[in-house]
Amino acid sequence: MINIRRHLLVAASAAALVAAQCGGRGVNAEVVVRGIEGKPLDEVRPAPEFFRPDLNMITAQPSPSEANPAFLGPVLLMKQAQVDLEKGTAKLPLRKGRLRTGETVWFVITDTTDENLANLHGLVYSPKLAYGLTGKASREATIDPDGTFVFNAGKVDFSPNHSVTPGAAPNFFPPKAFQPGSVGDADYSPLVHVKNAAKDVIFNAPMLAFNVGEEKLNEFCNGNADHRLTEDKVIAICPRDGTVTLALTLGFTFSKPILYLSTEANDPLVATLEGATYAPALKDVPFALEDASPGESAERIYVFANGPSGRDNPQRQGLDSALSDGRGPLNVLGGIPTINLDYSPLWRLFPAKWTNAAIEHGYRSRLTDAIEIANFQAKGLLTGLDDHELRPVGFIVNCPVVYRVN
Repeated sequence: MINIRRHLLVAASAAALVAAQCGGRGVNAEVVVRGIEGKPLDEVRPAPEFFRPDLNMITAQPSPSEANPAFLGPVLLMKQAQVDLEKGTAKLPLRKGRLRTGETVWFVITDTTDENLANLHGLVYSPKLAYGLTGKASREATIDPDGTFVFNAGKVDFSPNHSVTPGAAPNFFPPKAFQPGSVGDADYSPLVHVKNAAKDVIFNAPMLAFNVGEEKLNEFCNGNADHRLTEDKVIAICPRDGTVTLALTLGFTFSKPILYLSTEANDPLVATLEGATYAPALKDVPFALEDASPGESAERIYVFANGPSGRDNPQRQGLDSALSDGRGPLNVLGGIPTINLDYSPLWRLFPAKWTNAAIEHGYRSRLTDAIEIANFQAKGLLTGLDDHELRPVGFIVNCPVVYRVN
């Protein structure tokens, strides 16, 4: 039994390697590295290195989600992605386009409002993005006969040096100083409205490099990308192979761990903390409606300011911890495909703070479910950063979901 399983895993890894060498363009991309599978017939297995110490055990193969995506995972939600669970990365098809003024644009496509195109291209289906067609929240493009995206406007400066100086312990958040590593102009949005399609379609198309030649970017095919030329989450970028490898972020949705990309934010502090591009145009995205309301293009995400800290603390979560130990804040997201109907790659931030009473009574802990958070808020244990109601405050982040771990 064990030898058969190992043989199948080796075969799957070999198939994934072939796919990677062929440009990684398959819709049903393989998970490249899964780590140790664990004992036969066991429903859990040791978590790959990227997850530790935040998670030590995750779901094992065979996955019930292959029978029904709503069951226990894992689920590859972004079918075009090749996910490395050991490194916490996703390899995606790299696309080359241009502005109408001629500059080269390097980008990926992650989500779309059209379900058939999502299935065709291995993207994530997000009907709510249709409400992103407002103000400068989206920009326009056409597709040339050769498949090239031609964007009307929108540039990103990738040259700034990403930096953040944490506050004094134990309140590492807010930071003393910060600088996002890339900044979009007033016309840049990752949301792209394609004008010459038979029907309206919006793609989520984050820019990863701007006005850089193929020869230069090919220097980073094996990694060590120059973040003065690329978005900070780029690990490797390779026009020659048509791929780009991006760092993933670990979070939770309804108590299930997930991996997602983090590419833009409409606030410079949030963009810095996310290692994302500051895109002020996303300020035109509505943020105060209910998740499933007509007109609301974003879903909710909870970010904790003063959660439990310490890299080896099994309850660690939040910005104080992330700024002191270098790991992610373990944000809690709302609905994603297979769990809810209102998924969007755009997330409206609910900044949360544990009250002094919660801390004094020892109630502060890791939370992983939006309903659970609402319950703690109702008990007066969580508030907004201003000590008032926990609510969205206008911050929007672009975080396409890639992989449901459990």
